[in-house]
Amino acid sequence: MGYVISAVRRGSLAEELGLERGDELLFINGEALIDLIDYQYLTAGEKLNLICRRGDEEIEFDCEKDDFEELGAEFEGEMLKTRLCANRCVFCFVDQLPSGCRESLYVKDDDWRLSLMMGNFVTMSNVGERELDRIITRRASPLYISVHATNPSLRAYLLGNERAGEILPTLQRLKDAGLAYHLQAVLCPGINDGEELGRTIEELYALRPAALSLALVPVGLTRSREGLPELRPFTQEESAEIIEQTEGFQARFLKESGSRFVFPADEFYCKAQKPFPPPSSYEGYPQIENGVGMFGQMSEDFEYGYGEGLRPPKGRRDLILACGKAIEGRMRAYLQAHPIQNVRVRVVGVENRFFGASVDVTGLLTGSCLREGLKNQRADELLLSSSMFRAGSHVFLDDSSAEELSKALSMPIRICQEGGDGLLEGLCGRGGEQIHGQ
Repeated sequence: MGYVISAVRRGSLAEELGLERGDELLFINGEALIDLIDYQYLTAGEKLNLICRRGDEEIEFDCEKDDFEELGAEFEGEMLKTRLCANRCVFCFVDQLPSGCRESLYVKDDDWRLSLMMGNFVTMSNVGERELDRIITRRASPLYISVHATNPSLRAYLLGNERAGEILPTLQRLKDAGLAYHLQAVLCPGINDGEELGRTIEELYALRPAALSLALVPVGLTRSREGLPELRPFTQEESAEIIEQTEGFQARFLKESGSRFVFPADEFYCKAQKPFPPPSSYEGYPQIENGVGMFGQMSEDFEYGYGEGLRPPKGRRDLILACGKAIEGRMRAYLQAHPIQNVRVRVVGVENRFFGASVDVTGLLTGSCLREGLKNQRADELLLSSSMFRAGSHVFLDDSSAEELSKALSMPIRICQEGGDGLLEGLCGRGGEQIHGQ
């Protein structure tokens, strides 16, 4: 399979070699191209041998270049068509989405290539022997892999896929090949917690150093679960038990290997009403995108810019900071302990009426939730985290926009970049994007 060149960048290696628009790239260093992963891997080295079809003729190009120097060619069509999920997970969040979300959210991907490039978690259940060989050959590392349970029959049940039961042999093969991976387990009370969780942690820890970290995430349940397996959220007591169980493993692992290895998501500490661990205990936040250590990283970044170097706003600012119900109390207490001259901020926890009240994290709030939850509130500016929006846009998960929300509330909005530094800048009236609904 070849890929047709749609453009050649000026001054690029492709232009220097004489590649032209319309050429079909067939082989790189003697290997045919399957997708973008092949292209990136094969063009990364110092020596290139390209074979292209131009009309009825095949042309060969040879060159030497710097490591990772880009070829500078652009291609027609998609070089990476997303591979869809073959599982029917009992806790799948996509299956319990209400109507009215943006269309892309209903697509269930399970693509190791997106795991490599973007940090998406994948189950590896749709990876056969040939594709596993390619992962190893292409040195795809680190990957982000959803395990959920190492017990084969339990994992097959959780994923709704009999072929998904055996994950440990795949992880062992990746380890033997010198590849690494981060892992996660979405926990469902009474199913893969307790003794089963202990087994999962032990068997995954045994795969170190290939296994870099393990995140424990509580199952997310929306109000739209008609016809789906019966599940319930963790109670406060059960969340505390998860933390206690994990802390026992962390203490042992830290002594044995110098790493805690397993980390509960912030949601467990919120549900258990327990204090978060200190930022240093997260070992560089390897699972921050999984909600592990988000508050710790936020406070660490916030306090870096807070204090003597802080530039408070010159004029008075009366602000509302909207967040999920889970973090409301902690965020309010934190900002009260870190006052800023000329800034008055009210932290408002907004109930998630779109997904349901049990979904209480900030990043899953929608425009309709905020419009309803803040309809009687007034301030100089409303601060929102960029985690609520589609990347590079002002669009919420329910396909409404920040402009529409600003107009409905008659209040300007500032979208703050994620993290403590983004929050601090937003409080002071700097950074982020300010939105005025017309």
